[in-house]
Amino acid sequence: MNTFSAPKGTYDLIPPDSAAFLAVREAIAAPLRRAGYGYVETPGFEQVELFSRGVGESTDIVTKEMYTLTTKGGDELALRPEGTASVLRAALQANLHKQGNLPVKLWYSGSYYRYERPQAGRYRHFSQVGAEALGTEDPALDAELIILAVDAYQSLGLRNFRLLLNSLGDKECRPVYRAALQEFLRGLDLDEETRRRIDINPLRVLDDKREAVQKQLVGAPMMRDHLCEACRAYHDQVRELLTEAGVLFEDDPKLVRGLDYYTRTTFEFVHDGLGSQSAVGGGGRYDGLSEMIGGPALPSVGWALGVDRTVLALRAEGVELELPAPTQVFAVPLGEQARRALFAVVTELRREGVAADFAFGGKGLKNAMKSANRSGARYAIVAGERDLDEGHVQLKDLESGEQTPVPLTAVAATLRERLG
Repeated sequence: MNTFSAPKGTYDLIPPDSAAFLAVREAIAAPLRRAGYGYVETPGFEQVELFSRGVGESTDIVTKEMYTLTTKGGDELALRPEGTASVLRAALQANLHKQGNLPVKLWYSGSYYRYERPQAGRYRHFSQVGAEALGTEDPALDAELIILAVDAYQSLGLRNFRLLLNSLGDKECRPVYRAALQEFLRGLDLDEETRRRIDINPLRVLDDKREAVQKQLVGAPMMRDHLCEACRAYHDQVRELLTEAGVLFEDDPKLVRGLDYYTRTTFEFVHDGLGSQSAVGGGGRYDGLSEMIGGPALPSVGWALGVDRTVLALRAEGVELELPAPTQVFAVPLGEQARRALFAVVTELRREGVAADFAFGGKGLKNAMKSANRSGARYAIVAGERDLDEGHVQLKDLESGEQTPVPLTAVAATLRERLG
């Protein structure tokens, strides 16, 4: 009989590996909560037009990678390929920007979907933690988000990541640069699909990873040479704030990211231990996105960090996360009377915050103790009818092997004391 498998390009998170993914999500979220970001959760699918208008008609995400479907009622929907457009849509729908407290600070965590060629570090289903600060144009806000991401990575013990930084200008200076770049690109030997991008969004050509294209881009005009005074001053402030906070960065004039909505500050975190899929996260400012999806002018900035890629980066560095033991105490009952008594003890321990498990299925002593050792528990509670007749259980330290009798009525208090 055939069994089902996860779809191509996807994966299942199962213990013990899933514990590392949970720890990474928590480590990324913790600095955000301390900085006043509230949690938001959006549907796994949205109207196709939200992404085509927001992410950009010319992007690979929209033209090649979105999972789309038509409902029985005729609605065109897409599994979300990224988080920012959905979060902004949710904030606008709930009128969060009208509640008088800007910026609106939100963070989120979830699964996203892109139809890509599966390879190490690139999946069709992937996990991200993201943060968005909506409604305020301030270089300190851009710097805050970058610093929070750096703090998250460092709290995990990640060291060999690099921060790439650029400015993409704004509606005042980017048109001039766009025209200069288009003129340069039209003189290159490019395929038809890439030439179409020249007219729609020429900056996306700079993001082309093919070596044959990159060789021709030598000498291309750069946005940094076309920034207006306001954008230059803004970018200088972001750089100064990062430097004062001790955050190292590299200026990358070719950095444009894969989404059309970015303006001014743009950044990416890369890790050289991941091969071709070196980006572990990134983001930037998107001052015009709200208007693109039908909202008011709402200058905003945000990022998304890949949980999958961060776990791979930690493995590449050999970082072992300090994960809490899934089980601290394992109960081994011998006989029906002991089963009921120890089940009550396990329930009490759990209610008091102790991670406890139980030898289910009526296992014999030998097999039950094997389960106790495999669980990773520090202590085992062993009891038979004779123990209970005498009013105690045997408490065994699974590290030292030491075993001592403890009154049944005191076992929970004793374990809390020993576990600290």
